[in-house]
Amino acid sequence: MKRSIFGVKAWVAASLEGLAQTIREQSYRQVPESVGRFSIHQVLTLGRAGFLCAAAVAALFRPPFRWRLFTKQLEFIGNKSLVVITLTGFAVGAILSLQLAHTLRNFGSENLVGGVVALIMARELGPLMAALMINGRVASAIAAEIGTMRVTEQIDALESMAVDPVQYLLSPRLVAGTLILPVMTMIFNMIGMIACWLVSIVLLQLDEGVFFAKIDDFVGIAEILKGLIKSSIFGFILAFIGCYKGFYTRGGAQGVGQATTQAVVIGSVVILLTDYFIGAFLL
Repeated sequence: MKRSIFGVKAWVAASLEGLAQTIREQSYRQVPESVGRFSIHQVLTLGRAGFLCAAAVAALFRPPFRWRLFTKQLEFIGNKSLVVITLTGFAVGAILSLQLAHTLRNFGSENLVGGVVALIMARELGPLMAALMINGRVASAIAAEIGTMRVTEQIDALESMAVDPVQYLLSPRLVAGTLILPVMTMIFNMIGMIACWLVSIVLLQLDEGVFFAKIDDFVGIAEILKGLIKSSIFGFILAFIGCYKGFYTRGGAQGVGQATTQAVVIGSVVILLTDYFIGAFLL
């Protein structure tokens, strides 16, 4: 009797050990398989995005040239973003100048506020904040609009009428985003510096002459051009990501919602990463 019990225990133990070994082997295989599938998917996604970007840029040099669509996108991306750019620029300029003034006062250098804020706004915060704010409004709208056209087969209808959907939908948005973002950045910087002047001169009673002199000393044409170059690149990025996510939307209304969310999140992350690399290159 005892031998039979010991035999059953040994058999159960061996079976459990074999099952555990099988699970370990399967998990060991699943990890590299998952990594491989993810890597292949990302490479295919980048390749598809590259081909779509190249097609959209090439379509710019091929008639018909859709000026009406281009001006419509300029108005949508630029004019309709003025409110958010104005409010954000004023808030950023006021907060930055207030915090810097209180920090620099500990070192007796509060008169540097105007120059430091102007330099930060022109080189970094202006292009970055303007791009992030416009990305939240524009990239989501572009992805939702083109994604809805995809799931409702309107893009297929364009192709059936011999209309290139890439030239019709993507190219005007890419050009408009690239050209209008520097303008929005300059507006952002101007509003931010007005807020900085109000906080520094009106609220904190700093010397106005020194305020403007330091701006002239700290900010030159080179810093302004660096910011405008950044903003142009950011404009292209946010417009393209919105177009890409919308153009390849699948899954009906749920897919449109996912594409909209992904366009905003991916656009914001790519803009932040691109800002670092461009900043390191332009220093």
